Amino acid sequence: MAKKVVATLKTGTGKEYSKVITMVKSPKTGAYSFKETIAHNDHIKDAITVAKESV
Repeated sequence: MAKKVVATLKTGTGKEYSKVITMVKSPKTGAYSFKETIAHNDHIKDAITVAKESV
């Protein structure tokens, strides 16, 4: 699940980046937490897999 950043930089280069928000379940408590990262549009799928593997 990826969500685009609404605000961009004035130079226009901010359009190349997206805010990636992933929901990760804790193995100990079963509670969900959210991890937010900024990734280049070409590497969004990589950022999602890295966030899910970091648990």
